[in-house]
Amino acid sequence: MSYENFKLFTWSWILLGLAIFLVLLFVTAPYGRHTRKDWGPTIPNRIGWFVMEFPSLLVFILCFLFGPNEPYPIAWIFFAIYVFHYTNRSIVYPWRTRTSGKEMPIVIALTAIAFNLVNGCLNGYYFSAFSREYTLEWLVDARFIIGIIVFGSGVFINWWSDQLLLDLRKGGRRGYFIPRKGLFKWVSCPNFLGEIIEWTGFAIMTWSPAALAFALWTFFNLAPRALAHHRWYRSTFDDYPKKRKALVPFVL
Repeated sequence: MSYENFKLFTWSWILLGLAIFLVLLFVTAPYGRHTRKDWGPTIPNRIGWFVMEFPSLLVFILCFLFGPNEPYPIAWIFFAIYVFHYTNRSIVYPWRTRTSGKEMPIVIALTAIAFNLVNGCLNGYYFSAFSREYTLEWLVDARFIIGIIVFGSGVFINWWSDQLLLDLRKGGRRGYFIPRKGLFKWVSCPNFLGEIIEWTGFAIMTWSPAALAFALWTFFNLAPRALAHHRWYRSTFDDYPKKRKALVPFVL
């Protein structure tokens, strides 16, 4: 595939993500605390999470290793970062969650698989086919330096916030509680904010259309979900902090 055709496909994929973003502003995806029984058959939440996330890891590796060209050495840094994230997200994280007994609609898992297959293939293929620009000088390029700092900040926020949520159910506690530590003092979903920052950093670090599409799709998916979580918290808990925002402190 030529670079121009690749960019055309990628921008078409971004436009599709924008359309889905607009839909998600009005239709809440029915999983987690928003699960409903009118969305068809369900599967255990942990299995669903693995089924959703693992395809991105698998197809990324395959497209990277068996793409049209031999990846340049610096591209292996991006390979390691992507594989690190999705190994944690698909294999480690689901088994750390305390979601025993919770179910996820199969249709949600299937739609997530579709996204992850395209996203993983786009990024893996790009770093195989178009990695010639990533010479050793890229390591001292401002885009790489700024991007990796932003990426690392996002990972820290995401993991820290996830751990604070997991801690709410220590000792066998069940149900939902108001998180009050860390960035939860200012927003309802700092874990989502961290993931958006993380992949924005990856897009800056790689300066690639594939990573840009990934960052935008992350926002398109998580921003509406953060708004839905925020509304749920406010309607469920009478004492929910009134000044807390959904996703971005003091803004959104």
